This record gives sequence, structure tokens and C-alpha cells, in this order.
Amino acid sequence: MNYYRQSPFANLTPVVKNLIIINVLFFIATWVLEHYGIDLTSLFSAFYFDSPLFKPWQIITYMFMHAGFWHIFMNMFVLFMFGPTLEYTLGSKRFLNYYFITGIGALAMQMLVQTIEVYHITGSFTIANHDLSLFQTSPSFEKLDDIYRGAILGASGAIFGVLVGFAVLFPNVELRIYGVIPIKAKYAVIGYVVWELFSGVSQFAGDSVAHFAHLGGALVGFILLKIWGYGSQDNFYS
Repeated sequence: MNYYRQSPFANLTPVVKNLIIINVLFFIATWVLEHYGIDLTSLFSAFYFDSPLFKPWQIITYMFMHAGFWHIFMNMFVLFMFGPTLEYTLGSKRFLNYYFITGIGALAMQMLVQTIEVYHITGSFTIANHDLSLFQTSPSFEKLDDIYRGAILGASGAIFGVLVGFAVLFPNVELRIYGVIPIKAKYAVIGYVVWELFSGVSQFAGDSVAHFAHLGGALVGFILLKIWGYGSQDNFYS
């Protein structure tokens, strides 16, 4: 007897489906072209605005770049799980705008924090001719070098916007951490945001995660939904 098994992607909303496809294509292209000496990471990831590696299009393209398999898998998994509900609620056009605005807001927050750090180290927001050697004797030179040469990449800022959007619209939906521990969406997301804030402020050694980008995406997403007049939709969702 033949059994028809519907694809888990069959009911994906159009914007979510296309975002996942584009992210996967970027990831594959980055991996393939790297073997031919073409570095898409330097071209499409985002860099500090005063870095010689910064290009205007990176404000958008950085959202489609990922550092490794688990990076893209986790981001796309969250988009797959929560994105369709948000797209159904906001509508495809507004959801697409929401996704990119939160992603841009995430980058803006990360760059704001970097700007403050650069000013603290150098006394200015920029460095003449990008000459980092002027500050080579500074105890914070390694941090400065990381800001100017380190890539910001990933959809995580926009994904945090999606998570916050879901928590704002459906705060009392019960989620299960590790598939076992029940917790309402509003508490899960608040806890996640608090952890990101703690991690960003603490700056643990070896931590390369752009925590303030995550916070920026979450903050912009929350503000955007309030500006658009959206409140809890729990009465319409179970």
C-alpha cells in the first residue's frame, strides 16, 4: 500500500520559504566558491562603517551569510518554526518589511556599540587612512583590530525580530524547551533577551557572537509592532 507523505515544507508561507531558499543558496555558494579562491564572506558580510572592507550593499547581504552549518541551521529552523505564523498574521508584504527592517536595525545596534568602543579606544569614531598601526601599542589594539576586520554575518538579528514578534502577538502560547520543559512564549523570549544582554555586556573571552545585533533586532521588532498597532492575538491562536 502506498502512503502519501506531505513535505514538511508544503505549508510554508511564501516569504519564509523564499528566505530559507536564498539563505541556503548563499551558504552553498560561499562554500563552493571558497574552493576557487572567491571569498564571498568578505564581499557580502557587514563590516564597521569605517573599515576599508565595508560596502553599502552589506547592510542587506550580511543577513544571508552564515559562519557554518549550525549557524544557518539554527537560524533557518527558528524561521521555519515561527516565521509562517508571523507572516500569516502580518501579511506577506508587511512580514518581509518587518524581517529586513529588524535585520537592518540589528546591524545598526551592533555598529553603534562598535562606534562607542572605537571612540573609547581612539578618541574618534574613525581612524585616518584606516591605519590601525597608530594604536598598536594600545592595550585595546586587539579589540580595535577585531572591529575593523571582523565580519558581522548571519540572519540572527532578523530572527530575533521574528521571535519577539511571535512573543508580542502570541505571548501565552506554550513552547517546550528541549521538547520537554513547558514555558510561555513571552517568558522564553524575555529570558533569551536577558541572556543576550548579559552576554553582550560581559564580553566573555573567545565569544564571537554579535549579541548587541540580536538585541537590536529584538528591540526594533518590538517597536515596529507597536508603531503598526499590533497587540496580542492569543484569542485567535491556540
